[in-house]
Amino acid sequence: MKSLIDLHLHIDGSLPYATVKKLCRAHGLPDYTHAQLFGKMSVPASCHNLNEYLQKFAFLLTLMQTRSDLRVIVRELLQELKGQGLVYAELRFAPQKHTSQGLTQADAVSAALAGLADFYDWQRENPAGPDLHSGLILCLMRIPGNDRENAETLRVAKQFLGRGVIGLDLAGAEIPALPNRAYAPFFAQAREWGIPYTIHAGEAMGPDSIREALALGAKRIGHGIRCREDKDLVKRLADEGITLECCATSNLNTKVFDAYTEYPIKGLLHCGVRATLNTDNMSVSNTNLPKEYARLERLTGLNRIEEAELYVSAAKAAFCSEAERARLLKLGELAWA
Repeated sequence: MKSLIDLHLHIDGSLPYATVKKLCRAHGLPDYTHAQLFGKMSVPASCHNLNEYLQKFAFLLTLMQTRSDLRVIVRELLQELKGQGLVYAELRFAPQKHTSQGLTQADAVSAALAGLADFYDWQRENPAGPDLHSGLILCLMRIPGNDRENAETLRVAKQFLGRGVIGLDLAGAEIPALPNRAYAPFFAQAREWGIPYTIHAGEAMGPDSIREALALGAKRIGHGIRCREDKDLVKRLADEGITLECCATSNLNTKVFDAYTEYPIKGLLHCGVRATLNTDNMSVSNTNLPKEYARLERLTGLNRIEEAELYVSAAKAAFCSEAERARLLKLGELAWA
């Protein structure tokens, strides 16, 4: 089994089906069939765009509003990832989206960290293969009039930094009315507090959104795949060592591309860009990381040397300690030799 790293995985888009069925029972919801759950959780091939894609999160978020919900989801999600061969995963979520039943943002983060601790306990009791290590990235949200909630997310990130929280993100639909530059004060504060961050850009919007993220000091870009529309930007990303968190199936779901054969990750690697391969939302996109690699191998000719490069770029860009980075690079040497 390959050792794998996922740097871009949204918890609220990646709930395991078995966990959802369990939570539906706990919340008195119908006992949905697998087909019914698929319709509620996952987008069809006919999904038109990112906004339609994001609608799938409404149902999933109803199952993520208590401490118990969040704790069990994080534990069981990590158990699933361990079974897929992951050795490192950065799980991201927006704690401000989990307060509808009385939790504070800090409560939501604390509950997710309890799930992480539960997973580590389970892993110690069930040793098999390399350990999976993880941390939480907290998402600021692109929502009009949301500054107060985003400021609270930033404070909570500072509160839990080094205690399981490893960074920040800016997520939500990319629209001209909410450009990345509008969030400059939050990332200036994050830099002052020493909080690493990544920014969604270059998915629904084009190269200019990536440039705005770079102007905010981002060294990692969520998606960023539309950089291919500007050769000068591709060269800049390569020259500056910027890491792209690429998510192939998600980008096809949202119609950034029409076919896997068009997905440009090989071309970006050959241009010297530090690309990585990730899932984005496992349940919404009905995927996982082994499937992502297998599809790109079959449909784009992605080869083992290129896959090793994707892994190494992920290890080098991870928001982790240098000791953890050394562990990941050593595992990569063993797995991808």
